[in-house]
Amino acid sequence: MTITDPISDMINRISNASKTKKEKVDIPASKLKAEIARVLKNEGYIANCKVIEDRKQGILRVYLKYTPDKKSVITGIKKVSRSGRRAYKGTKELPRILAGLGTAVVSTNKGLMTDKEARLAKIGGEVICYIW
Repeated sequence: MTITDPISDMINRISNASKTKKEKVDIPASKLKAEIARVLKNEGYIANCKVIEDRKQGILRVYLKYTPDKKSVITGIKKVSRSGRRAYKGTKELPRILAGLGTAVVSTNKGLMTDKEARLAKIGGEVICYIW
């Protein structure tokens, strides 16, 4: 089966796995997906991630994070930029998710970063997804 939007597939897999209280989720790997997982790990939304090499594309294994009372740290995750409609924002137009409690993942010319980091660096880019 061919996936037309691999980033959207990754976000859906993470969202579904966190709702069903899975410990980990396996996603077909790519460099962009690994960078998104790195940003999510640095922001504290996932516990860990690693790339498992196989003879094909590779597998990105994402370990989900839960609170002590077994509630998911990820309350919501939403894909913004789609293959048919890209969402580019300038520095001043970058969104603040839940008044700064959430995070927007932004693809800039300096690499993938959060909306806060992009504002500090005074650069805009393509808004990939929102997470809260």
